[in-house]
Amino acid sequence: MTRPTFVRPMSVTWWRADKFFLVYMARELLGFVVVLYAAILVITLSRLAQGQASFERWMALLASPAAIALHVLLFAAFVYHTWSWFRIMPKTMPPVVVAGRRLGANAITAGGLVASVVASAILIAIVAVLA
Repeated sequence: MTRPTFVRPMSVTWWRADKFFLVYMARELLGFVVVLYAAILVITLSRLAQGQASFERWMALLASPAAIALHVLLFAAFVYHTWSWFRIMPKTMPPVVVAGRRLGANAITAGGLVASVVASAILIAIVAVLA
């Protein structure tokens, strides 16, 4: 005789009950924002490949107030996504020891954010020089 398997009842909104899971789900859902922006970049490249007229129509669309508002929202989402990933970095990497002392979680997060800002500034400078 076999016993029935125990199945714990779970609501669809289980992740809303705990702040940890709420932040986790927000970070994971922002992956779709990354995909949306990647799609915009791919469409931009395809319009560029289709010729100057197609590219200029696409750029005019991207200059509309709605597209600019979308990009502002996307930027805010990317900033939060970046911050949240650097926030979990100390939890996912081995201990960092500098001068015989273990580096704190805040220092690791700040170091990652500073490295991200510096890399972005270098990339922007390179693009500005090449443009």
